[in-house]
Amino acid sequence: MRYEGKKTDFIDLLLLADESRDMIDRYIGRGEMYILEDEGIVKGECLVTDEGDGILEIKNIAMLPQYSRMGYGRAMIDYLSSAYRGSFCILQAGTGDSPLTIPFYEKCGFKRSHIIKNFFTDNYDHPIFECGIQLVDMIIMRKGIS
Repeated sequence: MRYEGKKTDFIDLLLLADESRDMIDRYIGRGEMYILEDEGIVKGECLVTDEGDGILEIKNIAMLPQYSRMGYGRAMIDYLSSAYRGSFCILQAGTGDSPLTIPFYEKCGFKRSHIIKNFFTDNYDHPIFECGIQLVDMIIMRKGIS
């Protein structure tokens, strides 16, 4: 599952979760990438970073559209929670306040931790929309994995 090759080989998948190549370039070099394959077919990816203080952060997680809502995202999070148990205390993800992503993380056992005000408006050169809603603040979701 852990990918040891050139992470940008999966830039199309990364761009599904983060539409800014500039933003991806900020974290891709310091992250560990995992590729989800089933029966030899790549279905998704996840990139995590060590944020210090026992926090492992999901910087990017995406499934190809034809494989979304099939449990693969949750399987990836379960895998990471298990693989990093003992090495990290908290699995964290930052996301927009969207009816697509917040319920997904909550179903995976995450809880709202805090908000980074104006994250999307301050860090992207264009407005970001999800489900017709402009994303402004980043919601930090956390789950214990120790």
